[in-house]
Amino acid sequence: MLVKVKPNSPETKIVSENGAELVIAVHAPAENNKANIELIKFLSKKFGADVRIVRGLRGRNKIVEVR
Repeated sequence: MLVKVKPNSPETKIVSENGAELVIAVHAPAENNKANIELIKFLSKKFGADVRIVRGLRGRNKIVEVR
């Protein structure tokens, strides 16, 4: 699944869903991996499954695997 992350948002939520891409606002800043950790926790809770980032650990555009 393609995910575009917007860090430093007021709250963590799904902003939009464009076909195969999710745009997710994340409350955490994009430093010291905080935004990635919050994204994984949010998606794990949302889908009730294990989630891992396959590509894009340092960028805003990510490929995420839901298992």
